[in-house]
Amino acid sequence: MSRKFVFLLVFFLFSYAAQSQVLISLLLGDNLNTGKIEFGLDGGLTFSSLSGTGNAEPMSSFNLGFYFDIKTKKETWLIHTGVIVKSTLGAEGLPVYSLDQPDLDKTYEGGSVERRLSYFHVPFLMKYRSRNHWFAEGGIMLALLYKAKDTFHNTVQGNEVTCERDIRDGYHPLDAGLMGGLGYRLLKGYGMNLGVRYFFGLVDVTLDDTGGTVANRALYFTVGIPIGAGKAAERRAEKATGKEVK
Repeated sequence: MSRKFVFLLVFFLFSYAAQSQVLISLLLGDNLNTGKIEFGLDGGLTFSSLSGTGNAEPMSSFNLGFYFDIKTKKETWLIHTGVIVKSTLGAEGLPVYSLDQPDLDKTYEGGSVERRLSYFHVPFLMKYRSRNHWFAEGGIMLALLYKAKDTFHNTVQGNEVTCERDIRDGYHPLDAGLMGGLGYRLLKGYGMNLGVRYFFGLVDVTLDDTGGTVANRALYFTVGIPIGAGKAAERRAEKATGKEVK
């Protein structure tokens, strides 16, 4: 069995599971919340860059996924995990390189390249929650690459021209790194989670080892929305008082 076949199999299984979980979350969010687990949707804005790429500029994109906060025996500590289903990292303003086509090389001479690496990200963080509703978290984040492309940009005779190139074969399918963050829980600890996280990639994401190390860096601004947490809390309260649960 080839490595390419194994990667494709893992990718399709992971993609199907991730998309199915998001759909299930919208339909059964209150049932996924228990006294020990909080389930919700996570989304926000990402500012990313690629180390080792010279004077390239940070790139902005949106992120979206779902999360689980799992309580431990100590109420102030939780395990935070989930899947960021939409998470694109990369950089802008990269120098143009040859496309091995003289006409295209001439068209984009003096232009720039935007590099977009799309991943499924899975964080595993320990989360400390204080009594005043602030929280801090830290741990690792793993990633599976499913799309990678370079977009060439230039202006020719006043018109903007673009060209896309698939570059996935030049990048590792897996990434990993450290993640840490801070945040605040609204509505006295029962509302949305507002947070900021930083990802420090530890893997050289390029397969070509001759050009130096290139690693992902990303700053996430996120809003976490519990799904069905209120209904789940009401059911637990009704059970505690002996009332019928509808």
